[in-house]
Amino acid sequence: MVDSAKRFKFVEELVDMGEYFTINRARQYGKTTTLMMIWRRMSDRYLVVPMSFEGLGDSAFASEEAFVGTFSKMMSNRLASIKTDDELVSIWQESAAKSIEELASIITKFCKTSAKPVVLTIDEVDKSSDNQLFLNFLGMLRNKYLERSLSGMDSTFFSIVLAGVYDVKNLKLKLRPDAEKKYNSPWNIAADFKVDMTFQADEIAQMLSDYETDFHTGMDIKAISEEIYKYTNGYPFLVSKLCKVIDEELDKNWTLEGVQTATKQTILEKNTLFTSLTKNLEEYPELKRFIYSLSILGDTITYDANNPVMDFATMFSIIRYDASRKVRIHNIIFEEVLNNYFIAEQSIADMGKLRPQLNYVRDGQLQMDFVIRRFADLMHEEYRDSTVPFLEREGRLLFLTFLKPIINGTGFYYVEPQTRDNRRMDLVVTYGRQEFIIELKIWRGDKYEESGRDQLAAYLSTRNMDEGFLVTFDFSKDKKNINPQWIDWNGKRIYEVIV
Repeated sequence: MVDSAKRFKFVEELVDMGEYFTINRARQYGKTTTLMMIWRRMSDRYLVVPMSFEGLGDSAFASEEAFVGTFSKMMSNRLASIKTDDELVSIWQESAAKSIEELASIITKFCKTSAKPVVLTIDEVDKSSDNQLFLNFLGMLRNKYLERSLSGMDSTFFSIVLAGVYDVKNLKLKLRPDAEKKYNSPWNIAADFKVDMTFQADEIAQMLSDYETDFHTGMDIKAISEEIYKYTNGYPFLVSKLCKVIDEELDKNWTLEGVQTATKQTILEKNTLFTSLTKNLEEYPELKRFIYSLSILGDTITYDANNPVMDFATMFSIIRYDASRKVRIHNIIFEEVLNNYFIAEQSIADMGKLRPQLNYVRDGQLQMDFVIRRFADLMHEEYRDSTVPFLEREGRLLFLTFLKPIINGTGFYYVEPQTRDNRRMDLVVTYGRQEFIIELKIWRGDKYEESGRDQLAAYLSTRNMDEGFLVTFDFSKDKKNINPQWIDWNGKRIYEVIV
């Protein structure tokens, strides 16, 4: 496991200061693990009561009495399971509270009876965030928090830690099906939780070093940790997933090729995280259009925290932004999952127009120049009468739709983040041990075409490669007719085609 001592120190400090706060992060990001660490590492000086609202059905919110009764039962069960003092358990077992106000009195009695300050943690708290009773409950906790200076720190929970995907401080509430959604949360007392929960490359290296001590695989720890970070950008679940696949399914193949194979297998599988990713696109058309413009069209978008679509995408860690606030897809794996989603849509709409029907592999080697030449031919045959706006915005997607079935099963591709914009996109394509660099550009004139060659040649140098491919989409009326050809440029060989 990744050593989380540094990030947990901040969590520990918040609890020690008696803060109330929310850990809101995307799915499978380590929220539950963090709550369990609070219980394991801080139970020596606090009575930590770990609870979860996972599976809390509608019946719990049928009435105020039902909610208070459910909460009291959950408290007594949890206290009994962690083997705390029987007197504390009995306070909740014998509770006759039927209202939020009466529940507040039980909390005071419970916290004053406890020999240790009480820390309450509630996981999956946002599963109940659209219910007014839940907000009333949070409001009661807020009021008791504000009254601590008068009635004493032991008059209520010393610290409360909530965990969920949505930020309960700013949750969107819809009280009735016909009601307008609005921001309305009483949890504005909560401290900000500014902890980077992603795994950095050096933290992954530490984990692999511990692993290497046990298994002696001979791996290059620095190279492997950087490769894992490259594909995952430190997303906790994805880091663990790649390591698990290499260890259990790839016979401990701790090589760069092993990481790539694990990445490819992970991208192709169906799991809860990827299902949630694509489900959000289906449910929120504005989000879908935003992600499409970002991932396929390469639009340059500046991050704005006040934009609700960007805020939602950030909350689910679909996107991130760099130092210049330029928005990017969070990681390479997400990028290909999302691209595959759009490619599948295009394949259905395409009705087989760009279906590759030839053998592009000879003696186990992918002939990328043949792939690109055939794509150019098919574009001319099938799309020459299409409208210019459609082609200019869909050209990249059509190329990916054509390429994917050719490399599927043996290879995969990813977009180099630093080269993504509306004029240029570099694809890194792997096929077995082969690697290809393909630059996709929009025609902007001879000057820009030459600059495209310069950019590709420079990028090839950074990867110590001698050959690359340049595909330019030209939708001007006086379109150039240049046959696919190899050219020598700045010491590199470039296969160039204008579609």
